[in-house]
Amino acid sequence: MTPDTSVTSASEPRIEITDSAARVITRQLARQQLAGGGLRIAIKAGGCSGFAYTFSFEAAPRPTDRVFTAAGGAQVFVDPRSLRLLDGTVLDFDEQNLMATSFTLQNPHATSTCGCGASFSA
Repeated sequence: MTPDTSVTSASEPRIEITDSAARVITRQLARQQLAGGGLRIAIKAGGCSGFAYTFSFEAAPRPTDRVFTAAGGAQVFVDPRSLRLLDGTVLDFDEQNLMATSFTLQNPHATSTCGCGASFSA
């Protein structure tokens, strides 16, 4: 076997959107009559651990947003500042849990999270 000696460039930032999260995004956009829109994920200072996630459904991305597209065309919009702390994150939603009311994020930059999962430190 020959070792791979190719030079690779820095990887593009990414957010993985599970099929379950994509279905929920698509359903919510239809309910809110935001065809072509997406879920905005942002990070703001605050919460009990230092940073807090914010979620909102929007009709279109902002000019500087990074847009991530999932199965079925579901879109996630992320501003450049938030992307630094969201790169590599997995966005999910537990559709089997009748008590689930929010998306969950598996963020590799989070060094600790609060009990409710809505804030983290990095």
